[in-house]
Amino acid sequence: MKKALNIDQQIAKLKSHGMEFDNEEKAKEILLDIGYYRLGFYSFPFETTFPRINNRDHKLKKGTTFKSVYDLYEFDTKLRRILLNALDRIEVNIRTQIIYTVSNYYTDSPTWFANPDIMKSDFISNFDIMVYKAMQDNPIIKRHHQRYPDDKYPPAWKTIEFMTLGNIVSLYKSIKSERLKYIIAQHYGCSTGVFINYLDTIRVIRNRCAHGSCIYNISIPIGIKAIPANIDRDSRHNINGVIAVIKYILGTISKNRKEDLNNEIISTFKNIQSQETKKIVADCTKIII
Repeated sequence: MKKALNIDQQIAKLKSHGMEFDNEEKAKEILLDIGYYRLGFYSFPFETTFPRINNRDHKLKKGTTFKSVYDLYEFDTKLRRILLNALDRIEVNIRTQIIYTVSNYYTDSPTWFANPDIMKSDFISNFDIMVYKAMQDNPIIKRHHQRYPDDKYPPAWKTIEFMTLGNIVSLYKSIKSERLKYIIAQHYGCSTGVFINYLDTIRVIRNRCAHGSCIYNISIPIGIKAIPANIDRDSRHNINGVIAVIKYILGTISKNRKEDLNNEIISTFKNIQSQETKKIVADCTKIII
């Protein structure tokens, strides 16, 4: 098993791989901030064996600098924050549309999310343990039960408000009425199947962003539907396709927000200082074409 390296050993190791340093003291500060292992996620496209995954020797292309690798880390971090901001807006809107549409269709069932006539049995059977248990300490939920002790659950507009994005995706998929699912999907200009595909894409990138994972080289296992987000064949599994979905859904909510998102991404790309890093970002992400 490999042993931990102190900061000087980390610098020496990077040098042995061919990395060049303009300021070693600054590099040490950065390594102690973000970590040697995490930096390795961003040195991969600078390696001589890239894009080969197996049998890597971690040797870097001639002229690779610590600054170039760190620039890729910085771009990825900034992109993650930009997308999270957009994803938060999308999550709120989708939650609102589901609550509004279904609650106004089943006006006599304010807790329709737990009604077996409305929802699939798997969702209901797992609801208490997988969903509701996590929100029972929420002050608003607790206050509702104090005021209405006979209610097993608060109404949908309270309960669903505190569901995670993953819960929301499961909720939508579990609605029995295909007509209602279609109405919700049509609000975003999608068929039901495409909307589910886009929801799954949003859920994957939201989780990756929230946990600080690399996203510049993300791979989506299930291909993203090309229409209506206008995704080309080469982007159906990568970050460019993901961003296209986010832009599309955000554009159905607010054209101004979509434009702001696009401008932020382009500005972040243009602000990359290292030309080699800028080329790698363009090649890996296909963001700038």
